[in-house]
Amino acid sequence: MKILITEFMDERAVEQLRKHHDVSYEPALVDDAPRLLAAAATADALIVRNRTQVRGALLAASVRCRVIGRLGVGLDNIDVPGCEARGMVVIPATGANALSVAEYVVGSALLLLRGAFAATPAVAAGQWPRQALSSGREIGGKQLGLIGFGSIGQLTARLARGLGMQVLAFDAMLDSDHPAYADSGVRFAGLEELVRGADVISLHVPLVDSTRGLFDAARIASMKPGAVLINTARGGIVDEVALAAALRSGHLGGAAIDVFATEPLPASPHFDGCPNLLLTPHVAGVSAESNERVSFLIAERVAALLDGKP
Repeated sequence: MKILITEFMDERAVEQLRKHHDVSYEPALVDDAPRLLAAAATADALIVRNRTQVRGALLAASVRCRVIGRLGVGLDNIDVPGCEARGMVVIPATGANALSVAEYVVGSALLLLRGAFAATPAVAAGQWPRQALSSGREIGGKQLGLIGFGSIGQLTARLARGLGMQVLAFDAMLDSDHPAYADSGVRFAGLEELVRGADVISLHVPLVDSTRGLFDAARIASMKPGAVLINTARGGIVDEVALAAALRSGHLGGAAIDVFATEPLPASPHFDGCPNLLLTPHVAGVSAESNERVSFLIAERVAALLDGKP
C-alpha cells in the first residue's frame, strides 16, 4: 500500500511504516498544492498534521485513499463527514500529546503570574529591577478555569492541583454531575461564573460555530482584573486585537497564545510590544516525547487498518 505523509513525523515511525508499505515522506509537501494533489491521487493512506486541509480539492483527488491519520487530535482541518462518505477512516492521535499541552499550560501560567522571567536583558545590562519584579504572584491557591474538559483538560487539572491550584471547569458536552469532575477533584462552573472568577483561564475546545469568537472584547472585559488567558486550542476562539488591547490597558495580567486564526501568523502590529504576552507557533502539543508517541500511535493504527487488522 502507498502511504503519503505531508508534514513532519518522527522518522523512526516512518521507517517502521516503510518495512511493509511504500511510503512517501515529504514534510514540506503541504506547501506545494499541485504536487500534493498529484501525489494524493495514488495514495492509499494520508498522514497529516494540522496544516494539510483534507477537504475540497485534496479530498476529491484522494480517490484511492482508505484512511487519514492525524498527527494530533483536532480535526477542524479534515472534512470528517466528507471522508466518511467516501469510505475513509479518520484516525486522530487521541491522548498522545495531552501531557505536552498540559505542561505548556501550567508552565505558561507560572511564567505569567510570576512576571519576573523576562528580566534577563535588563539584569545582564547592569540594571537591577528587584523592586519592580517583587510583586509577582504565586500559583498556589489561584483558581484555574478550564473551558473544555476532555482528556487534555483533565490532565491539566491534575497537574495544576498538584501545584495547589483550585480548578473549575466548564464543558458544554458534559453534564454538571459528570463523574469526570469528581474523579479529577474539579468543581463544575457555568461559563460566565468561570470567566468572572478564574485567575487563569485555559481553553480546550474545538473551533466550531459555538466557539468561534467565544472570547471577544466583551467576554475578555468580563474576566477578573489581572487574570491570565491561555489558548492552546484553536485560533479564531480568541479575538486577537481585543486581547492585545486588554493587555495594554492592564485589565489582563498576561496571555499565552499558541494558535492563531491564520497560521503561520502574518505580521501583527497589534501584538508589537504588547506586555506580558507569550506567542508560540502552534507547538503546545509538540515535544520530543509527544511527537514520538503521536507518530508511533498513528503509524501503528494506519498500518493495522491497511493490513485489515482491527
